[in-house]
Amino acid sequence: MIDRSKVLEVLRGYDLKNLRIGMIASHSALDTADGAVEENFKTLAVCQEGREKPYIKYFRAERDQKGNVITGMIDEVMMLKRFPDVLDPENQDILKEKNTLFVPNRSFTSYCGIDAVEDQFTLPLLGSRNLLRSEERGDKRDYYWLLEKAGLPYPEPIEAEDINQLVMVKLPHAVKTLERGFFTAASYEEYCQKADLLLRQNVIDQDGIELARIERYVIGPVFNLDYFYSPITKRIELIGIDWRFETSLDGHCRLPAPQQLTLNEQQINPEYTVCGHNSATLRESLLEKAFVLAEMYVEATQEYYKPGIIGPFCLQTCVDKDLNFYIYDVAPRIGGGTNVHMAVGHPYGNALWRTNMSTGRRLAREVRIALENDCLEQIVT
Repeated sequence: MIDRSKVLEVLRGYDLKNLRIGMIASHSALDTADGAVEENFKTLAVCQEGREKPYIKYFRAERDQKGNVITGMIDEVMMLKRFPDVLDPENQDILKEKNTLFVPNRSFTSYCGIDAVEDQFTLPLLGSRNLLRSEERGDKRDYYWLLEKAGLPYPEPIEAEDINQLVMVKLPHAVKTLERGFFTAASYEEYCQKADLLLRQNVIDQDGIELARIERYVIGPVFNLDYFYSPITKRIELIGIDWRFETSLDGHCRLPAPQQLTLNEQQINPEYTVCGHNSATLRESLLEKAFVLAEMYVEATQEYYKPGIIGPFCLQTCVDKDLNFYIYDVAPRIGGGTNVHMAVGHPYGNALWRTNMSTGRRLAREVRIALENDCLEQIVT
């Protein structure tokens, strides 16, 4: 892990009156940039060639002579051949010269690699640098380890030979390297049959099978709980809730049972690639449980990953028939579904702040609060 003193040295060299919010142009970049603009910060998107058009053309910011935004939210673009090129010292120097506070999203850690993020990227990160590794499933101190330490509920793991109920098999996609090769099974025989079929279809590979996590399938709706923890106010906020559209799972769900039974070998097993999100709320009697989950998670991060979570995080949950939450995934940074809050906020964040409050805007608001209280060092790592 890069020494904190080096990051703070960079921060102390910044012109705090001209800070810029930067991010990899993927995942949740539009929400991050939109929120920054709402709080009167300039933005910078690090783009990869071939994936840049939304950021350089369709959501590029246009400002009037006084600097007020007329349209869009992306003020400036750093164009790179590949996302990992942002790690090059010369590119980091450019970002530092522009007084960039960098927001880590999943694309940042996935494309650049967690080791490089920890050891080579010297810009101040808005969030918890050391917690990003907990998202690497299978790591010694991954989020399952942290959930267990915290006493939080999650679907219990099951060995393949012991499958006697519906389970989810979690492993990476063999070809779509950042996506999932997940599948379900209700018996060891079904597990073997599906694994063999997906191996032959090149959806999964043997390495993935050997590292797969098999866990009880919790039958119920899915809620991604988008929280924010402020180390300045010591307060946990529920900014919003989202849920996912997944291919080709959602297509399967739209088919009546007779049509599902006609699917061929190439169609029968759905894939779980996330392609969009929608917004949701909880019945009010579940809100207290949702906050208890967040409190337990925040306390565990502060004990085992000092200084603990900073800013946005997401607990991805299922709710069973008895209204019990189970956490099946954790994002220790801005979640992938927060674009549903963009520009309009979310009922929970809006109600708390009495204005349109998205996750992106809440993060930028924390920067504004830190500047006003001369404590920016508290929210960067």
